[in-house]
Amino acid sequence: MAAAAGLSQKVRHFSTSLVRPVSKLVRPPIQVYGLEGRYATALYSAASKEKKLDQIEKELTRVLALMRDPKVSGVVMNPHIKGAVKQKAVADALLKEKLSPITVNFVKVLAENGRLPYTPSVISAFGKIMSAYRGEVLCSVTTAQPLDEASLTELKTALNGFLAKGEVLKLQTKTDPSVLGGMIVSIGDKYVDMSTRTKIQKLSKIMKETV
Repeated sequence: MAAAAGLSQKVRHFSTSLVRPVSKLVRPPIQVYGLEGRYATALYSAASKEKKLDQIEKELTRVLALMRDPKVSGVVMNPHIKGAVKQKAVADALLKEKLSPITVNFVKVLAENGRLPYTPSVISAFGKIMSAYRGEVLCSVTTAQPLDEASLTELKTALNGFLAKGEVLKLQTKTDPSVLGGMIVSIGDKYVDMSTRTKIQKLSKIMKETV
């Protein structure tokens, strides 16, 4: 419990350390849970106060590429390497990138807290917050086969009917042969499974119960 409280304090300190006088966290448009959510929220707050949200979002793509570099990831992901060594490796890599103080401090806090392996998850959480900030509604559609242009256009028209004024659809399509047919749709906090696979599973369950 004490460790968790200490972590929260460090995250809050990060979000306010770049702005004086110290002010409260800027609440994101959506709440993202978990450890990655806390860091992403703190980063959003710090970037928002400095009016650098778009800049930080772009810089995070460079941070992600940096963390995937074999030379850096080989150090960061190795549990046998001391934290101080990891911090120096990351600090040296960041120095070459010439990133903003907000982004540099963000990665440094992750390093100091031993959370560097969570960097991709935190960046992903920040991306979700930014999508909500832009009014984007994330939608994922999974089908057995890729949709043709006509079907895709019809689907977008139907999905746009779920959006409120000012919201923008951000559609991601996936293929999974195991769904057999139909589709699985996830939009915002709504989830609809219209796949043939699920229909067969439900039918099989009903038949077993009647035997």
